[in-house]
Amino acid sequence: MTAPTDIKTANISGAEIEYRLIAGPDPDAAVLVFLHEGLGCAALWRDFPDQLCVASGCGGLVFSRLGYGGSSPCDLPRPIDYMQREAKIALPAILQHFSIDRLILVGHSDGASIALVYAGLLKEPSPDAVIAMAPHVFCEDISIAGIEAAKQVYEQGVLKEKLAKFHGMNTECAFRGWNDAWLDPAFQDWNIENYLPAVLAPVLAIQGLDDTYGTLAQIDAIEQGVGGSFQKQLLENCGHTPWSAQREDVARRSVEFIQHISR
Repeated sequence: MTAPTDIKTANISGAEIEYRLIAGPDPDAAVLVFLHEGLGCAALWRDFPDQLCVASGCGGLVFSRLGYGGSSPCDLPRPIDYMQREAKIALPAILQHFSIDRLILVGHSDGASIALVYAGLLKEPSPDAVIAMAPHVFCEDISIAGIEAAKQVYEQGVLKEKLAKFHGMNTECAFRGWNDAWLDPAFQDWNIENYLPAVLAPVLAIQGLDDTYGTLAQIDAIEQGVGGSFQKQLLENCGHTPWSAQREDVARRSVEFIQHISR
């Protein structure tokens, strides 16, 4: 997988946001909007968005949230409801800036949670569909254990060094903003299941069976909670990053889902 080299920045709501636009063959087709994980950014998706856009015939928007990659820093500590705020405030501003009125949300981990909240807000533009990879809609003990382990690896320097290649001056902001929020005792009560009944767009949930940050209870809660149609893809020998660990299977299933809902 190759890292993208066409990343630009735009001033949105007074902050610099780094982004990539991927051209699609049909200007009237939905745009795939990629929402990264808690330690991700535009570059860390590498060329998976390009593969998915080409195979589905859609254009794409990939961007780094505040505090990640080459975007402006964010204020720390992040509030416990930072994912809800991203869905309610930041994402609508970005969609408006790029004049996106037809979209399919493709979210990973935190990004999947943001996608589900946005879909449940009944905001315009409403998504045609949601692809949620390794989503979480409530806090589990396994999540806290995984995030505590990540903190140890970060403070030993190994993870910090890897992240610095993508986040640069935002490395501390990216890690602490995510890690400190999840390890705040108040986060154990975090829950976004109340948004699910209003999620009327079709949902494809993708989960690795070896995910160290969440269990199938997340997928079950989404399946039982959403107001629209639901599909799932459960992957053996796959951890928290399905789009990387099982790239071809995830891309194939995602394209089938996109083509089905586009008929």
